[in-house]
Amino acid sequence: MFSVRGLFLITLMTSVWFYRSAAICKQQYKDPGHPEPGQVDLDSLRQRATAGDAQTAYQLGRCYMLGTGVSQDYAVAVKWYQRAASSGLSDAQFALGFLYEHGKGVKQEYKQAAFYYMAAAKQGHATAQNNLASLYEHGQGVLQSLPQAAHWYQLAADQGEVVAQCNLATLYFRGRGVPQDTSQAARWFRVAAQRGYAPAQANLGWMYYTGTGIAADYTEAGKWTRLAAEQGYAPAQTDLAYLYEQGKGMALDYVKAYVWYRAASAAGDKRAETKLKELTHRMTPRQISIARTAQNRCSSAPGARN
Repeated sequence: MFSVRGLFLITLMTSVWFYRSAAICKQQYKDPGHPEPGQVDLDSLRQRATAGDAQTAYQLGRCYMLGTGVSQDYAVAVKWYQRAASSGLSDAQFALGFLYEHGKGVKQEYKQAAFYYMAAAKQGHATAQNNLASLYEHGQGVLQSLPQAAHWYQLAADQGEVVAQCNLATLYFRGRGVPQDTSQAARWFRVAAQRGYAPAQANLGWMYYTGTGIAADYTEAGKWTRLAAEQGYAPAQTDLAYLYEQGKGMALDYVKAYVWYRAASAAGDKRAETKLKELTHRMTPRQISIARTAQNRCSSAPGARN
């Protein structure tokens, strides 16, 4: 992450920040013949899984991984995932890769994570492709290879894996594994941003603000930055506050700038703390009072957004 002009940052983070694939619980198999965990008797699941039904073994693994109907137990989840993975089920291979990568239920082993991610990735599992790409990018469990990282990010991005789309954009921005091409970076950030992915929205806002890869447009910068900020993405909240403070892409409004800086600071963005102190020196006591009242009102309202 680095600063470019003013306060805006382009995050350009590719793996840990995106948690690679925390959406494992979204990898749900929809088949009337194999109901989701919670819809069937666990004993029935165990019987079918033990009899060799790979999909049921995977479902049982998810029960233990997520604590659905049973006490959460990663080690038992690994056991059932291994049964399913041995039958070639890509969802189970992906799940095992995830558990090995993060050391849940097994000793953390990036080499084993790469093995299972590769098995699933070769079958077209998009999230496994993204995670495998991240391992190649950082040289974890495999020999570092930026071209291989770009290859697997591209395959996942083409399938609509939003994290991979954002990751691929960062490679184009930096020229890592692919020729540097800020227009391609902007394109992929936009694809992910249009699907509601906050880091991509923030980065696209930055590119509009700086005119990097696309024509500078403060209005568009404000639009995308606000969308990310409203999702609680702290860097975007700081950037949106800065736009309000400067009156670029947003009407000049110190009160709203204060509210967004406070939100970003509460979310852990250290930049916001510094900017808030600077802004406070330029605000009138009345503006500060109004801003604090607005901040308190937003904070106390369940589910409220600024």
